[in-house]
Amino acid sequence: MQSEHRQALQQAYKMAPTYYGVIQIKNERNQKIWIDTVPNLHNRWNFYQLNLNKNFYRNTPLQADWNELGADAFTYSILFKEDTTDVQNMRATLKELKTKWLHQLQPFDEHGYNQRPKDWED
Repeated sequence: MQSEHRQALQQAYKMAPTYYGVIQIKNERNQKIWIDTVPNLHNRWNFYQLNLNKNFYRNTPLQADWNELGADAFTYSILFKEDTTDVQNMRATLKELKTKWLHQLQPFDEHGYNQRPKDWED
């Protein structure tokens, strides 16, 4: 019976719609934000927490603040969410989406953790 239940859960997971989008990690102490685009939003906060807790983002201001302040100082939000069904080129879609949100929110320097792109035009 457990095997059938497990198979049913796996099938439901596979059939569930997949969403891509824009996420924000916000430091609630200094209000800095980090913006990223992801091809699958499912369990993404867990992914980032795991990597930050394992010091994966070495030598970055986000990792330094995470190490100093701890996970409780940060919040996670989904800023934009869209079904992946009609996406022809996910990489290009995510790149365009990230550029749009970086321009809109300007998460650089004292306002955020993102690096300003080299080809950035204000």
